[in-house]
Amino acid sequence: VHDRLRGDLAFQNALIDDQILLKSDGFPTYHLANVVDDHLMRITHVIRAEEWISSTPKHVLLYEAFGWEMPEWIHMPLLRNPDGSKISKRKQPVSIDYYRDIGILPEALRNFLALMGWSFGGDREKFTLEEMIQEFSWERVNLGAPVFDLEKLAWLNGTYIRDLSPEELLRRLRDWRLGDEFLLNVIPLVQERIRRLDEFVPATSFFLTGDLDYRGVPELVPKNRTPAETAKILGEVLEILDATRDTDPEALEARLRALADERGWKTRELFMTLRVTVTGRTASPPLFDTMRVVGREITRRRLRQAIAALKDA
Repeated sequence: VHDRLRGDLAFQNALIDDQILLKSDGFPTYHLANVVDDHLMRITHVIRAEEWISSTPKHVLLYEAFGWEMPEWIHMPLLRNPDGSKISKRKQPVSIDYYRDIGILPEALRNFLALMGWSFGGDREKFTLEEMIQEFSWERVNLGAPVFDLEKLAWLNGTYIRDLSPEELLRRLRDWRLGDEFLLNVIPLVQERIRRLDEFVPATSFFLTGDLDYRGVPELVPKNRTPAETAKILGEVLEILDATRDTDPEALEARLRALADERGWKTRELFMTLRVTVTGRTASPPLFDTMRVVGREITRRRLRQAIAALKDA
């Protein structure tokens, strides 16, 4: 197999398993469907992660069996966490919705992703999409493990923000969470809780921030529960949110009440722990309405961070 970035790769036929191509119900397995689909769509370059290298011989054999022209194979290096481990949703947010919700500009995110394994040349790290298109070449792709560093993304995003005019920054802020649509979701949740207009911002700050600091927050662990027990049940809450995109408050409350019963937790214990996780406070607007407005991706991120804080406790 010839790979654009890695050259000629050799595989022992004895190590290529006898792949099932059609299931008993007549439906194709992934490998057959993948090759047929790419051929029908006239795919000329297959660009994918290096973890697919081991499957490539099967795809090559299928192209040869069908007598089809083979695409060019390009296997990119895997993204890594700062600790060197493979990037995963358990350690890093992988949904683009999360980066939108915390205020990462689209042009900054495109720029950052372009740096994941590719170099513009020299020491330059900031460039437009048009400049990348003009300068791009496969020869500048580095097979070393690129690090998906959120701190670097925040730095790069800050450089883009500073380049905006005040008027354009105001427009971006309104498009983010300071526009009428988002604020009209927040206001009904806090209107009965404030006495003066200057209390609005302190009462709603957790709707407008990304990460919270859980250090020194004893309320995160209910009385007579351990940090390990609390981390475990928050992990189960996270699994429930991972498995569905439905943020309907009533449905989520019912599912988490059932979880509390199944695990022998009092509902108020679990809900207070979840409230502190999502808002950083023991008093807040209704929990599940708050989670809906905070958003699924930021809620999941805060759950991961709370779990990490509990495991370090």
